[in-house]
This record gives sequence, C-alpha cells and structure tokens, in this order.
Amino acid sequence: QVQLVESGGGLVQTGGSLRLSCAASVDIFSFNAMGWYRQAPGKQRELVARITRGGSTNYADSVKGRFTIDRDNAKNTVYLQMNSLKPDDTAVYYCNCVNYRQYWGQGTQVTVSS
Repeated sequence: QVQLVESGGGLVQTGGSLRLSCAASVDIFSFNAMGWYRQAPGKQRELVARITRGGSTNYADSVKGRFTIDRDNAKNTVYLQMNSLKPDDTAVYYCNCVNYRQYWGQGTQVTVSS
C-alpha cells in the first residue's frame, strides 16, 4: 500500500517562504510522475507543479518563477519550495503520485496572510 505523508505547511506572511515535503512509502522511481496540487475554498483542485521520472518539470503559470519542485531519491521524498508567497496561494496542498493509478496525500494547509 502506497502512503504519502506531507509536511511543511503553515501560516506565513505575504512574501514569505515555505518548503513542503512529501515522503513516499515506496521507491519514488516506481512513479511516472510526482506532483503537487492545491485546492482553495470554493475552487477546484489545480496542478501546481509536477516532476517526471526523467526529471522534467512543469508549473502552473501562477507559480512560475516562485515555486520549485525537486526530489531526493534516496529519501523517497519530493519537495515544493515556495517563495514570494501571496494570499492567493492560500490552499490545502496535496501530494500526488502516478504510476498505473493515482495516489494522494492527506493534504497540508498553507495560509498566506496579507
């Protein structure tokens, strides 16, 4: 059973930074891609950033230049470094991994105060 455990969320002021972590219970090379999604109140869940097994990355336009996704294969962990945070970044952030099916973490709250 694949488990994804997220951490690193919290309350931060506008312009601040947070680093989210997602630790997988299996070898992350078993996944075709790993990523982060977010869901704000009253909005649909949206892709924030994704990294493929080969290391290719893509980002939502709203976070390009501010967020960076990377991974530590030895720790089976994927990270999301978030800089220059804005109130619009406030959401629950979910880790997502895909092989022949999708797996989701439990979510971690990120709140950016103005």
